[in-house]
Amino acid sequence: MYAVIATGGKQHRVAEGERLDVERLTPDGDELSFTPVMVVDGEDVVTGEGLSGARVTARVVGEAKGPKIRGFTYRPKARTRRRWGHRQKYTTIEVTGISRS
Repeated sequence: MYAVIATGGKQHRVAEGERLDVERLTPDGDELSFTPVMVVDGEDVVTGEGLSGARVTARVVGEAKGPKIRGFTYRPKARTRRRWGHRQKYTTIEVTGISRS
C-alpha cells in the first residue's frame, strides 16, 4: 500500500517505513498527520471523496540541508554587482502508518 501526500507545494509518493525529506515543517510534537491525495492498496485506487477519513501519519526524524545555490546579478555599464546564495532547509520524516478509514 502506498499514498500520495501534498506538503510544501509538492506531492510525494510514500509507503510505510519510508524516510523522506520535505520542505521545512515546524511541528508541535514529533507526530505529524497528512491528508493523502491518493491511496493505492493493491488493485484499489481511492481518490476524491473516498479519502474523507484517510490519514498518513509520520514522525519527525531530523533536519537536513539542501545543496548550496549561488547566484550573481549585475547591470552592465552601471558598476552594480551582487552575489547571493541560498540553502534550503528540509525536515526528514519517517512514515509510520497509512489508514484508509
